[in-house]
Amino acid sequence: MKNLFFYGTLRHLPLLEVVLGRPAGDIDTAEAALEGYRVSAVAEGPFPMIEEQVGDVATGVLVRGLSAEDVARLDFYEGSFAYDLVPVIVADGQAAEVYVPQAGLWTPNGPWSLRDWAQRSGEMSVIAAQEVMGYRGTRTRDEVAEMFPVIRARADAQVRAARSLHGQDSFTGEIDVQRRTRSYSKFYALDDITLRHARFDGAMSETLERAVLIDADAAIVLPYDPVRDRVLLVEQVRIGPLARGDRAIWQLEPVAGRVDPGETPEQAARREAREEAGLTLGTMEKIAEVYPSPATSTGFYYVYLGLADLPDAQAGTGGLDAEHEDIRSHLMSFDELMARVARFDLANAPMVMAAYYLAHHRDRLRSAGPTDTPEGE
Repeated sequence: MKNLFFYGTLRHLPLLEVVLGRPAGDIDTAEAALEGYRVSAVAEGPFPMIEEQVGDVATGVLVRGLSAEDVARLDFYEGSFAYDLVPVIVADGQAAEVYVPQAGLWTPNGPWSLRDWAQRSGEMSVIAAQEVMGYRGTRTRDEVAEMFPVIRARADAQVRAARSLHGQDSFTGEIDVQRRTRSYSKFYALDDITLRHARFDGAMSETLERAVLIDADAAIVLPYDPVRDRVLLVEQVRIGPLARGDRAIWQLEPVAGRVDPGETPEQAARREAREEAGLTLGTMEKIAEVYPSPATSTGFYYVYLGLADLPDAQAGTGGLDAEHEDIRSHLMSFDELMARVARFDLANAPMVMAAYYLAHHRDRLRSAGPTDTPEGE
């Protein structure tokens, strides 16, 4: 049996319950302190790190009597963050071990607060931990660590889903999920689901076999310059058209990208505009919050129109090398945009949606004058 000292997110009992696979009432914990160590926030993620620091004291909890299975589960979870156990003596003299990050892996970023973390990231982290622990026995901890950014993004999407604006007056009835298994997971995940659901006549449906693509939320923005009356589109290779056998593999689209944990969809849209096109957006107008394919995917889009200054020099290439992006920007007049929409030359659904929104609001936007001071920067 082992004693472990926890100074960070595993002090959050709902998370510890998921990782250990048992209720908090069965876990022996007590407040503790570890002298000669400092706890800091991590710049790369919503979690803390610990390091030796003479004169400092790390506060936390001592979890006592952990079994070999408990430690194996903890190793699998903490290994996803590249943390390993080292022996320590807590302030009252008890021997324990503590998870310490591999040297140089994370960047200390000031003090860390469990309460603030729980408010901002606790719910998302518990959902992410459920997915992480579900891979135990089928994937290595290094494989899970590689997937962790998209695991967190999928978990964050579930948190936002509980606050969706749509659904007024829609039917609510029983859903009986009999089995849900993960068939694939990497950048996306694929689940097979066996279920029954309530019918409009009050009966339950027969047993259905379905599959669903598990995706993160995305922010999408069409940049528009009301003075020059033109938009910016980006072009890049797309795997969907390739797999379908489309003759056009490179697609013209609005700026788009995944909503990362810790940012709002609008912040994600502004970030993507900078990364993909070197563009700073001004006022943004929300066009829609939509599922592009609710029958087959959890993917959810936040679609915006973003006012911007679009001089000739704005066209060019961009994207992040770290994400292997090769993106070309195109400037296009409003008239050309709508002509392409009319002849079905744009195959991107949010692009067409944004174009019709712009057509409806163009006179108002143009009468307002030049683009305003950027917001949210």
